Amino acid sequence: MRTNTIVPEFDPALIARYDVPGPRYTSYPTAPQFHAGFDEAAFRAQVMASNEAASPRPLSLYVHVPFCFSPCFYCGCTRVITRDVTRADHYLDVLLREIALTGALFNRDRPVLQLHLGGGTPNFLDAPRMARLVAALENSFAYRRGGVREYGIEIDPRYADSRYVRDLAALGFNRLSVGIQDFDPEVQVAVNRIQSVVQTREVIEGARDAGYGSVSVDLIYGLPRQTLDGFRRTLDEVIALGPDRVAVYGYAHLPHLFKAQQQIVDSELPDASTRLALFGEAFRTLCGAGYVYVGMDHFARAGDELVRAQRAGTLQRNFQGYSTHGDCDIVGLGVSSISRVGNSYSQNARDLVGYEAALAAGRLPVSRGIRLTNDDVLRRAVIGELMCHGEIDMHGFGLRHGFRFDDIFASELERLTPCVEDGLVTFDAHVIRVTPRGRLLLRNVAMCFDAYLGSSLDTPRYSRTI
Repeated sequence: MRTNTIVPEFDPALIARYDVPGPRYTSYPTAPQFHAGFDEAAFRAQVMASNEAASPRPLSLYVHVPFCFSPCFYCGCTRVITRDVTRADHYLDVLLREIALTGALFNRDRPVLQLHLGGGTPNFLDAPRMARLVAALENSFAYRRGGVREYGIEIDPRYADSRYVRDLAALGFNRLSVGIQDFDPEVQVAVNRIQSVVQTREVIEGARDAGYGSVSVDLIYGLPRQTLDGFRRTLDEVIALGPDRVAVYGYAHLPHLFKAQQQIVDSELPDASTRLALFGEAFRTLCGAGYVYVGMDHFARAGDELVRAQRAGTLQRNFQGYSTHGDCDIVGLGVSSISRVGNSYSQNARDLVGYEAALAAGRLPVSRGIRLTNDDVLRRAVIGELMCHGEIDMHGFGLRHGFRFDDIFASELERLTPCVEDGLVTFDAHVIRVTPRGRLLLRNVAMCFDAYLGSSLDTPRYSRTI
């Protein structure tokens, strides 16, 4: 039995000691290491190299729709608040220009196995506008409306209904991610997101009726005015809705970085012990209802693809979180989106003005990125193994990469000593293995292999690990 199939232990005192800021490792190196020296020319070179590889990777497209009808005060995403839906038309004009320019770089025999629309609020685009977007993707990439694929979209159920969900299915979408955060009315007022169970149920049931393969929901703990009793009621409502996956994120209060969070009253935030208890309640309730803890903040039903991939040792991690298609090159489209092509990451301009200006001049809107060094590639592989599978076969890893693991990572193994002493990790001459006691602290274990952290942890740019 692999370690990742064992139910993690929830030890509040231990978790509290390790609850420090740290990366989520949807990439390595992480976004703070991206720099302006990686530009459009560098991106084009990476795409060309990826096309010429012996076995070119399939593609995963990420499309960012930045518009929201109203601000959710907890949000740290790149978004534009407006009720003028016609603003989407100009954005689409520019986005379609980027799709055409970018699609022309990639060989058309590279299938699009994965698609994700995020935001913002992707369903700010009504059905005709969404059809226009999909037509552009079909014209420029090997987009498929049927067959094997994982095409998902984030939905705000306050602005969608079952008919809209059916329209998306006809365009090829087969996965839905529904934002909930918390059904408690007091919390909803505090974060400016009033959303009923009825609205949420209509969207989820509409997806099932339309044949979607998977529905996931998002919750957040650590929000203002949250209580254990209120969160228990939310969890009960979520279980009654029966999603295939549940993501339970910890709220990262960084008002100096995200202006909307300045609307949140600090004194209304739960204290550290309550915040930890909220996560513990979610963990126990979801596991008790038959969900499997995949890692980080993700839970899934036992038969879900994520769970099967983890047990088979094929689970991957990327900007969409845990994935069964981690072998894809990721192509980010839209303002602020991030690409991962070959051994590189790149990000589009994070403001609409800069994004639109680049495309108006006929340029791709790449504003920063990084080309990975050999050391980066090795560390990314180590961190990925830990985050996805909770163990590393050091001997096998060394054979694959042509070195002795304990020679290259001697100081990192020393850095693991506190984790070993606290029972989070065991290792011998062959295998590093995260124990059930350490499964909820994967980020902390992975941080031991991060060459970039150093003093950057003194800068409040990362969320807390729990």
